[in-house]
Amino acid sequence: MKKGILTIIILIVIAVLLGGWYVRTNNTLVDMKGQSTKQWANVESSYQRRSDLIGNLVKTVQGAADFERGTLKDVIEARAKATSTTIDANNITPEQLAQFQQAQTGLSSALSRLLVTVERYPDLKSNQNFLELQSQLEGTENRINVERNRFNDLAGEYNIKIEKIPTNIIASLANFDPVALFSSNPGAENAPDVNFDFN
Repeated sequence: MKKGILTIIILIVIAVLLGGWYVRTNNTLVDMKGQSTKQWANVESSYQRRSDLIGNLVKTVQGAADFERGTLKDVIEARAKATSTTIDANNITPEQLAQFQQAQTGLSSALSRLLVTVERYPDLKSNQNFLELQSQLEGTENRINVERNRFNDLAGEYNIKIEKIPTNIIASLANFDPVALFSSNPGAENAPDVNFDFN
């Protein structure tokens, strides 16, 4: 009789320990995924700030009557595409992230072409509103990079945690999937070809 009671007590203790471990590990994963989701909101907020600034920049540039309309149209279209591409923060897949990143890269490219074209317009280059917006855009690009790096740090820690033994058991049981990370655009590892030949 005593042996049976002791066995039951041991089984109860083991069950309580395993249950406690499961709850602690699950809560840790929920917290880590929540932190990466919150950081994703910061990434989107930075992109939104850039989009808002670009709208103001385009209005300022439109004031220059002889400015190339095609360049402005490219920026406006790229901005519309970038703002229409969204991601579910609770389920960031590599495919969604690639689509989002492609839209943002298109906007960055169109904006770069716009800023290069502005060099041919001395009146616009000296416009105080334009200069201030350009400065704010540069700061926002830095902020975007910082927020993306923070997102990658948090999501990377979460991804590592769900792969480690024994946490991977709970991650699998509770459907904790990996979070996609930002990566560089294809070809970014190659040094750009700079040509100073103006002929």
